[in-house]
Formats: sequence, C-alpha cells, structure tokens
Amino acid sequence: MILTREAITAAVACGDIVIEPFDPARVSPNAYDWCLGDRIRRCVGELDAARPTAYEELTIPASGMLLEPGELYLGVTRERTGSERYAQLINGDHTVGALGIWVHVSAPLGHQGHAIAWTLEIQVVRPVRVYPGMTFGKIVFLSALGSSLSYQRQGRKYTRTQGIDISRLYQELS
Repeated sequence: MILTREAITAAVACGDIVIEPFDPARVSPNAYDWCLGDRIRRCVGELDAARPTAYEELTIPASGMLLEPGELYLGVTRERTGSERYAQLINGDHTVGALGIWVHVSAPLGHQGHAIAWTLEIQVVRPVRVYPGMTFGKIVFLSALGSSLSYQRQGRKYTRTQGIDISRLYQELS
C-alpha cells in the first residue's frame, strides 16, 4: 500500500519517516519530490565487477553541469530518507524523463531501516545540463506486511552509505 500525501506528512511529523531536509511543499499526492544533490561521480575507464570502479568526483556548479551520452554518472539525492516502518521506492519522473535523463537505472528499493542519501545511476540520451537542487524524481513509501528486520541491524553491504557509492560487488568476488 502506497502512502498518500496526508500519511507521508503525518509519518514525517511523528518520526516514522525521516526526510532531511524536509519541505512540505514537495509532498505530492502519493510521493515526495526529491532533488539532485550537488555532487556527481563520472565513472572512468573500463568497468569490472571484480574491481572497485574508478571515478572522478565533481561538484555540480550553480550554473549547471552538462552530462554526456555514453557516460555513467553516479549522483546523489539532496535528501536523506529512511524509515524503520516503511519501505521506499525511488525513481525519476516525467520532468526529467522528458529531457532524456534516466535517473535511477536499477536498485529502486530502500528497505525498512535503510536511511540514506540515495546513490543515483544516471545516463542521458542526449547532452543535457543539470543543476544542483533541481527536482529529479519521486520517492514513495510502502507499508510492509509481516514482521520486518531493519536493514541497518542486519549489517548489510550498503548500511554505511554516506552519499555516492560505487558498486561493492567486487567484495563478493574477491
């Protein structure tokens, strides 16, 4: 079950959902409109699942940054979101999709107890300029059925994410 605007707002007010920073004007009928953060990593060289990804980290200036097709960018949400009670799904929306930006290529699920600034897997179809703080997608909150175990308490691979995170698959393969 997806939470409505009223349910999201109430859950934030009582602490069941964390959105930092929170702007009530960004709550839509069934989601929260999140923003692109001010940092981005451009993956460089050959990608190899058995090795850490090489990248250059850049700050997105207020004047914007031109993203190019054929590149893999890892961005970060401005907001940190999480909940011990609700699962989360993050995605882009029409506002950026209509610009040819694929915002979050995979891994849209935020488990209960996973409180993070989201790493975004960004690709573009044509050159497009992006700006820090621009609306970049939506996050929905879902009620979970059955008993749950907090993602943080399980010691999972990405529990200590502080922002942009490269693939950690190499840890399993080494």
